[in-house]
Parts: sequence; structure tokens; C-alpha cells
Amino acid sequence: MWKRDEAVKPSAPAPAPAAHQPVSPAPAPQPETRRSERDVVNIGKSVVIKGELNGSEDLTIEGHVEGKIELKDHVLTIGPNGRIKAQVLAKSVIVLGEVNGNVTATEKVDIRDGGSVDGDIISPRVAIAEGAHFRGTVDMQRKTPGQQAQPAKPAAAATTASAPQPQAAAH
Repeated sequence: MWKRDEAVKPSAPAPAPAAHQPVSPAPAPQPETRRSERDVVNIGKSVVIKGELNGSEDLTIEGHVEGKIELKDHVLTIGPNGRIKAQVLAKSVIVLGEVNGNVTATEKVDIRDGGSVDGDIISPRVAIAEGAHFRGTVDMQRKTPGQQAQPAKPAAAATTASAPQPQAAAH
């Protein structure tokens, strides 16, 4: 019976942690809600896909994909174990693994250290890290001239405006 009393005594402070326990589950649903706002799908390194892959979520590929990958408004990440033999179209492409095929991105292609691309790249911005492999051509055409040209024009206007002022001062 003494042991039961001792067990009762520690249970008296236990309600205080119990009061804290309902508080901790409340914040947990909030990060889950945030995750649903930015969905990211992972394709594991043991997965092999042959055919067309389309989606409306960010995608990370660690496995093998052959065919065509299209994520027009989302980010495609080829992980270090990812092996792609496909035509790729995405908003942004990050390469840590291997890509054999042409890559088109509306925003940026980023080939990181250890990444490899054998194919042509079409994107307004391209970054190739030291230690990365690239074989192909790069076309840095601007798919969205309104967004890209606006920052470039003020810089050119500022340069043009500053050049005539010193000439006017010299005369």
C-alpha cells in the first residue's frame, strides 16, 4: 500500500505536464497545413518510371525516369541518386544527379556540385557549380520578357543618364 501512495504522489505533479500535452498537439497541425500549401513529392531511389510525368507539385527524383517530365509551374529537383533520361520542362530545375536530355526552365537551371547534364538548356538563368558536368548548348532566352526586361531597362537608363551628365558638365 505504501507503494500505491508513492505512486499517487508523483501523479499529483503529473497533471501539470498533462496540461502541457494538449498544448503541444495544437501547434502540430499548423505545420501540416503549411506543408499542404507547398506540396513536395518524392520519388525514391528504387523507383523506375518510364513514360510521361506531369504534376502540379514540386518534385524530387532520387530514382530513374525515362521519357518526359513536365512541371510547368513547379520546381524539379534531381537528387544525387537521380538518373533522368528525359525531356524536362519545369519552372526551376536543380540537378544534383544525372540528366540526359534537354532541359527547359522558365526561371532557372541550377547544376550543382556533382550534378551532370548532357543535353541542351533553355532558361533565362543558368548556374553551373564548380565540380558539375555539362555537355550541350545553353540558350538564355527570356520566356517572360516583361518580367526580365524591366529590371534591365532601369539599369541601362541609369547608365545612359549618368554618361550625358559628365559630358554636359565638361562643356
